[in-house]
Amino acid sequence: MSDLPITRFNDHFAVAPQLAPEDMARLAEAGFKSVINNRPDGEGGPAQPLSADIEQAARAAGLEYRYQPVNGAAIQAQDVVTFGELVKSLPGPVLAFCRSGTRSGNLYRAAGTL
Repeated sequence: MSDLPITRFNDHFAVAPQLAPEDMARLAEAGFKSVINNRPDGEGGPAQPLSADIEQAARAAGLEYRYQPVNGAAIQAQDVVTFGELVKSLPGPVLAFCRSGTRSGNLYRAAGTL
């Protein structure tokens, strides 16, 4: 995982930039229990892995996986509420990702789950 820039907020939550299916086993080995994908499919073009493929790899690695696509330029109040509920209800530690990690971090801060 040293090649993945993981930013830990605390013992229960971290963010990362775009992840791929092959990263899921390494996340599980690093101790993460859940993954939230905040990046809409297709946002990064055809090179971006599909959520369904990441989910399949996450579940194979024993991780909980949730797909919550959020438009980073127009985060809505319901996006924040849903994200906060996911972070609180999923087994931790939880790792959320998007294109750069910023959107997931902003959702976490806005949800007041610091």
